[in-house]
Amino acid sequence: MNPADGALPVRDDVQDDRAQAIRDALHNAIVERRLSPGAKLVETEVGELFDVSRTVVRASLQMLAFEGLVKIERNRGAFVAHPTPDEARQIFESRRVIEPEIAERAAERMTEADIRLFQAHLKDEERLLAERGPNARRAAIKASGDYHLMLASVAANQILERFMRELIARSSLVIALYGQSGASSCARSEHADILDALVARDGKKAAEVIRHHIDHIEEDLDYKLAGNAPLRQALRL
Repeated sequence: MNPADGALPVRDDVQDDRAQAIRDALHNAIVERRLSPGAKLVETEVGELFDVSRTVVRASLQMLAFEGLVKIERNRGAFVAHPTPDEARQIFESRRVIEPEIAERAAERMTEADIRLFQAHLKDEERLLAERGPNARRAAIKASGDYHLMLASVAANQILERFMRELIARSSLVIALYGQSGASSCARSEHADILDALVARDGKKAAEVIRHHIDHIEEDLDYKLAGNAPLRQALRL
């Protein structure tokens, strides 16, 4: 295929797919708190773990940097973002602006099928919160974030949903760095209260509850650092 025809070479497509796969693996490790804020991401180590070139690794790190999850420093390399207290406040301030509107929109669009999905999700959250161990705790944290992303999906605004994906991911960094509790900061009972408001089609109530819910998440922050796992262990390779 001639590049002048407007099509990319197959090899470029493969490299893009590999870069996306590495981005997804690193993203999940960060969001699930298997990689902590400040962890260094060495290009050669990541490349060896995934058997790809540094060029492919660099592309994946650039994706994460664009999303605010990785910071690339000249002559030092790439690190999992380490949000300052001021940045943390801005993240939760942004959530307080965006999520109540999402909740109101979701209340208008909620279907019976959506309600069943949320009810099943709450049961999964309850089960995970009852389990012990780091893996169950991480799964509970991810499930809590997924609940908020489900709301954004029901609201049916792709731009807001994209913003929420970034905010939830960056919130996970903040919680990993500053969270006091060992379990999820998103109380399952508050998620149930939000769903009750949605089922009642009470958008104003849903917005109010989710605003208080975000306040409670932020109240759990105490600016204590968390430790890092080795990269291979964090990526489960």
